[in-house]
Amino acid sequence: MEFLSLDPVSKKLSLDSCAIPKPKSNEILIRVAYSGICGTDLHILDGSFPAKNDGALTLGHEFSGTIEALGSEVTTFKIGEKVVVDPNSGCNKCNFCHGGSYHFCNNGGINNTIGIFRNGGWATHAIVPDTQVHLVPEGVELHQAALTEPLSCLAHGWDKINPVHVGDKVLVIGAGIIGLLWACLLHLHGLRKTVTISEPQPRRRLAAKKLDLGYEVNNPAEIKDANFDLAVDCSGSGPAMESAVPLLKRGGRLCVFGVAHPDATLTLSPFQIYMKELNIVGVNINPFTFPKALGLVRAMVDRYLNYERLGIRIYKLSDYNEALEALRMGEISKAVFKC
Repeated sequence: MEFLSLDPVSKKLSLDSCAIPKPKSNEILIRVAYSGICGTDLHILDGSFPAKNDGALTLGHEFSGTIEALGSEVTTFKIGEKVVVDPNSGCNKCNFCHGGSYHFCNNGGINNTIGIFRNGGWATHAIVPDTQVHLVPEGVELHQAALTEPLSCLAHGWDKINPVHVGDKVLVIGAGIIGLLWACLLHLHGLRKTVTISEPQPRRRLAAKKLDLGYEVNNPAEIKDANFDLAVDCSGSGPAMESAVPLLKRGGRLCVFGVAHPDATLTLSPFQIYMKELNIVGVNINPFTFPKALGLVRAMVDRYLNYERLGIRIYKLSDYNEALEALRMGEISKAVFKC
């Protein structure tokens, strides 16, 4: 098998090979088909996001594929089935897990994620616990299924900001891949002419317009309306979040969805938050929303999950440097490896 190996010290990637491993009794060997590069992966590569640091790591927490081998105790799957992987799990023992918030688990959650602390899907093959494997819905192609994990995070965000009513005025901040998927999600739920996408980069504004959702797509400097019910930040930019607060109506909400640098700070007016009764909601990784995400994939597949419209480009594993450079230069919204 081939895999991309991350050196924990130099943060450099290399394409390596080894024998295909055999799954343990409760594990599944997956022949990876498609594996996405997430913004979190870029943060790991530049050293600003925590990851395994006591040995080489294969990144990739967004991947789909087919089952190639089953552990002796796995009975709910069959060889050849199309699957996706939920990279997150909990210890099932702590208060967070028992309270339904395994993404906060100190032993599991983000501290044990496949592709961040365990070897992931930037490889031709991956071994994962059977409890973290889900069947791909009928009618969904494997390249589309590779978007299930980011959509599971959106599903968690949707749960946290609801209710969102048809007719609500919504501001989507940032038109990277996450902002584009949020725009699609809002459209799927019936929001039409009341959504505005804010994006400073002309190339990204063009990508948002290509989705043909009928939304306003503007440079942030052009947005003067201070009457939004909801703002969803997909940029991770502190100044962008700060500028959104005055644009919210009384009783408005700010959803902090984009991943900011750990040292980033916000300067907000406590009086404005008090006087307008604003709600600020943070959204982390998915807790138990993978089944919901699979429902979203099935509902969105025909209209929304078009790689060309979303600005997603497919690369071979061996072209990883080219893929990363295209992302960093803003030439594409997302890169996906065809493994």
